[in-house]
Amino acid sequence: MRPFRFILPCLVLAALAPLPGAALDLTADPLATLPRTPDETARVARVTAPATDFRHPEKFEDKPAGAATVRIRDTADAFSLPSANLDFDGLSDFKVGNGIFTRTWIAAPASTLASDGLGPLYNARACQRCHLKDARGRPPLDADENAVSMFLRVSVPGDPFDPRMAGVEGYVATHPDLTYGTQLQNFATPGLTPEYRLGITYAEQPVELAGDETASLRMPSYSADQLGYGPLARGAMFSPRVAPQMPCLGLLEAIPAADILAHADEDDADGDGISGKAQVVWSDEFGRPMLGRFGLKAGSPTIRAQSAGAFAGDMGLSNALHPAGSGECTPAQTACTAAPDGQEDGIRDGYEVGTDALELVTFYSRNLGVPGRRRLADPQVLHGKQVFYDVGCIACHTPKFVTARTDPKSAQSFQLIWPYTDLLLHDMGPGLADNRPEARATGTEWRTPPLWGIGLTERVAGHSFFLHDGRARNLLEAVLWHGGEAQSQRDSVVAMPPADRAALIRFLESL
Repeated sequence: MRPFRFILPCLVLAALAPLPGAALDLTADPLATLPRTPDETARVARVTAPATDFRHPEKFEDKPAGAATVRIRDTADAFSLPSANLDFDGLSDFKVGNGIFTRTWIAAPASTLASDGLGPLYNARACQRCHLKDARGRPPLDADENAVSMFLRVSVPGDPFDPRMAGVEGYVATHPDLTYGTQLQNFATPGLTPEYRLGITYAEQPVELAGDETASLRMPSYSADQLGYGPLARGAMFSPRVAPQMPCLGLLEAIPAADILAHADEDDADGDGISGKAQVVWSDEFGRPMLGRFGLKAGSPTIRAQSAGAFAGDMGLSNALHPAGSGECTPAQTACTAAPDGQEDGIRDGYEVGTDALELVTFYSRNLGVPGRRRLADPQVLHGKQVFYDVGCIACHTPKFVTARTDPKSAQSFQLIWPYTDLLLHDMGPGLADNRPEARATGTEWRTPPLWGIGLTERVAGHSFFLHDGRARNLLEAVLWHGGEAQSQRDSVVAMPPADRAALIRFLESL
């Protein structure tokens, strides 16, 4: 097999783990980066300044991922194209990584050594089964459908002192459930019992809108039914999660940590009601606390960590960061821990997902391209953009960043991008609360999700369900669920004339 090229995360010397009680330095980036020159810093400030003229699209606005932007494709494959600026070797690695991402895994022992080791407990048999066409997952459509692209994260309150996270202000320690681990799996290999079946019921809540319009929100209620290994621990906390969309994770990873932290205002010093907070999580890759970027509560610092965790948690596949052959099985699940696994000495580095395979999937995830903007010069879209700005949505959904200079061959190096996220934690109020803390995220806080590509969700995934648990059936419902720090923005949308509200949604659909 031809040696493949991939970019390994690197640390700079300044990123050494702090001593307990010392000031925590979160400015280290997961990728090797070059410092900006004073001229570059000034240029970045100019091009990322918020728009003030809404008569025309901004320069380069049609390319939300910079040179990595892929051609507009109004099909179900819109999220599955490689970054447009990948070189020949990169395209080859992308295709191999895609093959692993779509691979269907089977239980061990099996004659197919390249894909055995599934489970014994799992949520899906392939990455693509959760990330539908590389898009977001969804809740089950009815009581008869088993959840595949959605699961329940679970934890129990823990000792607030964690020596690894000493010095991280506001960190809340939690522990896995002693029987069920950190997430509930609803499938099992032959001979074993699944952990649960996800139960969801909805209650409709009408919302009166200005202009004699109405909307209806569905409030979900969750339950862990048909528990296969006894009761959950007392005080166990659930967090329902649908799989997020995949395109252009690499560009989010390439945003300088310092630029993300510059938007943090934890104590709301400027008095605007918005208090973005940096997530801080432990990195098994680097052995230190790092800025969280990925996941619904920014629980992963890098794409590689996110990928490795998904292999282990969602499919029960061991890898360099999660070496247990039994995946998420706990000591209390004796039949599970005793089941055969796919680990063999001398094959795949002794893991079920070898190091090369993990790096190729990481490369694939890093280089999924974002489609170009559509209808951005449409007068209604431009008006909707102005409404988006005037209402104050950009306080969290930061329109623009410039990525760091990294490997010159990297498709993510020094690109002007339009992700519409600050990658920070925000209090979204009791309506969206899961009441489960995660590191520095409280039970009401969530990471601002990127909005690029959101208008293609229905075309790609076959549904229009949004938010962390898919409760919103369209973009308007997603907006109306905003509370907490975004309560005033939500109320403005409720009170605005119908034409402005329609323009706002039209703008979001163009992203």
